[in-house]
Amino acid sequence: MTSISALNKIYKKGIFGNYENKDEGSLLKISEIKNLLIVQIVQYKNSSVSVESIDIGGLSLKEEVSLVSTNKDTRILWFGPKNWLLISTNRDLLKIINQSFKESDFAITDLSHSRAIIQIEGKNSKEILKKGCPFNFDQLKKNNCVNSVFNGITITIDLVNENPNKIRLFALRSFGESLYHSITDACLEFGYKNL
Repeated sequence: MTSISALNKIYKKGIFGNYENKDEGSLLKISEIKNLLIVQIVQYKNSSVSVESIDIGGLSLKEEVSLVSTNKDTRILWFGPKNWLLISTNRDLLKIINQSFKESDFAITDLSHSRAIIQIEGKNSKEILKKGCPFNFDQLKKNNCVNSVFNGITITIDLVNENPNKIRLFALRSFGESLYHSITDACLEFGYKNL
């Protein structure tokens, strides 16, 4: 069975908005990220297991607010107290996760097909998010994440890189199209390129 992208019918490659007389390299870049493993890991309140001793592909679960653990293939976002979101290009990690976590201590949920992921890249990426999100983006640094809303849509924001800013937005699949339209509408004044 083949998975169908949340933006399958609406995402079109091209250059849009106020792009005339601008260098194509200076335009915002919008892309849909697909085929990632997304797993939510929640530690039960009555669990006494130390999460710092758990290793997932060379990464540990951090208990610091908004911190992201990362390596070449995987990112583990702090999602809330005793709650993490693992995102990886390595789909085989799910087997390792299921073997590493006892069912009596953790709830493991594969969310891979339930999320739409939109990536914004460019120097004005934070300015786009400021148009519809109440979070203070001056505080967001590389390898930080935050749960918030954008124009009423609940999202998770992951700052993958700085200079230029590369930000991934995660939303429930059913809100993917609305989020895409809201983001691209906010990008029109700067001009953007769908990759």
